[in-house]
Amino acid sequence: MPAIATAVSDGSIHSDRGTSRIQGELWGARARDWAELNEPAWRPVFEAVIELVEAAPGKQLLDIGCGSGGALSLAARRGAVVTGLDASANLVAIARERLPNARLEIGEMEELPFGDETFDIVTGINSFQFAGDVVNALREAGRVLRRGGTFLALVWGKREECELVWGTASAVFALLPPERPGAPPPRSLADPAAVYSYMREAGLRPTGTGEIFAALTVADVEKAVRVVLSASARAVRHAGEDAVAAAIRATLPRFTLADGTVSWNNKFLWVTATR
Repeated sequence: MPAIATAVSDGSIHSDRGTSRIQGELWGARARDWAELNEPAWRPVFEAVIELVEAAPGKQLLDIGCGSGGALSLAARRGAVVTGLDASANLVAIARERLPNARLEIGEMEELPFGDETFDIVTGINSFQFAGDVVNALREAGRVLRRGGTFLALVWGKREECELVWGTASAVFALLPPERPGAPPPRSLADPAAVYSYMREAGLRPTGTGEIFAALTVADVEKAVRVVLSASARAVRHAGEDAVAAAIRATLPRFTLADGTVSWNNKFLWVTATR
């Protein structure tokens, strides 16, 4: 489930995030816009991930933070048996419309409702940085992964390498309430060494890392505003929709192409592991 304050992050982990109730409310606030406008822009990223994990007929695949089922739909088309979990009841409802034969659960990534060694493939696309305890979330992912199976986590790259983050999301971040006095600084996942460290602590064995360069493209400026609003619930609650929309719109001219489409170029980091 790739709130600007939450969804479009720079790969940082914030210790006050991660409960399914809080994340579900944020992610589900504009579920239809997320499903119909935001998620399609992520298709190049989803396709790259599904290719990397080699989803194939008969493979049991779990996507943690599955949103409205964008990546799962691509895996299902390749013949994989797909399962998903997300914190947002609204997004899971849409995923169930799209994938009526899949098991799709509403829940917490730190307490997965699946048995040990159930899946051949487990993915988390821009998900794990929203766990209250990232190591525990990774440990749960490893628990449900079969020995010798493939685990893949994908996060945003460094801030300066992601146009959506530095170019547009930063304007939304500026509208968020200040951090609590004395709150610890967020830890970044935009470094493979950091992800490797968390994986090893969780009992996973890292096997590889790489980068995906992808443009997130939307048909026009107004749809682009809706795309970013669909991931900005916390900012909207604090500053109001009009203020957030105006802040987003002001950043878009530099990313608007001659044909009117809006396109942000970004780099994503992926890390694979097994157990």
